[in-house]
Amino acid sequence: MEPRTSSSADAGAGKAGGDRAQLSRTLKPGWVWAIALGSAVGWGAFVLPTDWLATAGPLGAILGFLIGGALMLVIAVSYGFLIKSFPVCGGEFAYALNGFGRKHAFLCAWFLTLGYMCIVALNASALALLSRFVLPQVAEQGRLFEVAGWDVYLGEVLIASAAIVIFALLNIRGASLSGRLQFVFVMIMIAGVALLGLGVLLHSESQWSNVSPAFALDVPPWTAVLAIVAIAPWAYVGFDNVPQAAEEYDFSPAKAFRLIVFAIVVAALIYSVMILATASAMPWTELTAGDPRWGTGDAIAGLFGGAGVMLLALSLSMGICTGLNGFTVAASRLLFAMGRARMIPQGFAQLHPRYRTPYVGLAFTAALCLVAPWFGREALLWVVDMSAVGVTIAYTYTCLAAFKRFRGVDESGEPAGSVAKQGLSLAGAVIGLTFLALLVIPGSPAAFGPESAVSLLIWIVLGLLFYIARIRENSALSDQELDYLVFGDGGSGQAAQRCSEELEHSRA
Repeated sequence: MEPRTSSSADAGAGKAGGDRAQLSRTLKPGWVWAIALGSAVGWGAFVLPTDWLATAGPLGAILGFLIGGALMLVIAVSYGFLIKSFPVCGGEFAYALNGFGRKHAFLCAWFLTLGYMCIVALNASALALLSRFVLPQVAEQGRLFEVAGWDVYLGEVLIASAAIVIFALLNIRGASLSGRLQFVFVMIMIAGVALLGLGVLLHSESQWSNVSPAFALDVPPWTAVLAIVAIAPWAYVGFDNVPQAAEEYDFSPAKAFRLIVFAIVVAALIYSVMILATASAMPWTELTAGDPRWGTGDAIAGLFGGAGVMLLALSLSMGICTGLNGFTVAASRLLFAMGRARMIPQGFAQLHPRYRTPYVGLAFTAALCLVAPWFGREALLWVVDMSAVGVTIAYTYTCLAAFKRFRGVDESGEPAGSVAKQGLSLAGAVIGLTFLALLVIPGSPAAFGPESAVSLLIWIVLGLLFYIARIRENSALSDQELDYLVFGDGGSGQAAQRCSEELEHSRA
């Protein structure tokens, strides 16, 4: 199927599809960069270094993250091109619709919604886990029950639930407030990581011998590195939040690619610094052998005591808050775009009468994620394993959509993209499919377990039932009407492209 195009007459006819809600342009470049970086780093850089050390060793883990970041940069090329072409809400949903039609768009968005929701819930649970370490007398109050070997306490449920509700309310009050807070959180997190890295490096008890051996002992080095590379879609997920809010940029969408690249590079550095700091604070083989609840916290506490733990906890808190905020934004904008396209109930396209935010999507995201804390962290991890599948599918669709447009011609009849751009977009699609294979093929170093497979199957069945339930209303929209609702007056992105060019010219 060729990417659809629309004439002005078609676009006018498309307005028969109904009023098209429009978000305000309030997001500044620094805020968008902070959304990408804060979402990409999240809690994992501060909680999981010991897991990665056990899997691959210090050098293996760092190489895995650097290679994974480089592969994400290849995928980012397609994102940069499509954001400039289609600066509208929905990101990958809009790209898949333009390139492959509405069925593929729904499939892409359904899995991506799952990925975003899972990460919101996991960040909330990470905040509760942090409270167990820092304030156990508060978090471990009121034991309720046990799920998959994890004791669920009323205290941690309330902490996680409060975080979900607070960030939903902040986002309802406006994208500007959310963007400012995201930037502040990210800068505090970067400062904390820098201080921790320098502190460990300069500490008299920190020794380079602690970093030896460089790779895990029980697996070949290439297998260890590959196991880390395979989690790159999860580790760097968040840079793809940038297109979800493209409709709200107060700057030229052409700048989005540079913001994405900068976010991925800084994220790779943060991961590397935290892995190196954890490994060099004390012998990493000794640390991982003890199966610690929070190995990085134990390592930092051994060098700096309570002050070091508090700095680490502050950095972790900022990472959790940026993840909660960033993915709440992304999930709500994706739901808003799908509601505007009538692929889910139209109420999701409603804007708050005062703040002009997609409050229905924000409230729905919060309500669904409020269920997660009651199931305990271990059970939640089964579902979260699927988030990597969801975002990998979205990456692949985006790169394939970019490849199709690069292979086409522009209005002057010239090739839309160079051979190099075609090659990069095709390479991005291959990378996406490779990541997907590593996750779903049994025996792969990163294959998820049977619980995650069952959860994924349930989500697929739910999506199929949901699509069937909405198929009559969705089919009632012509392609021109659907194009208008998703892309605006220019149909499949023509007006969006003009808008991008006008913004770029006005700010030159």
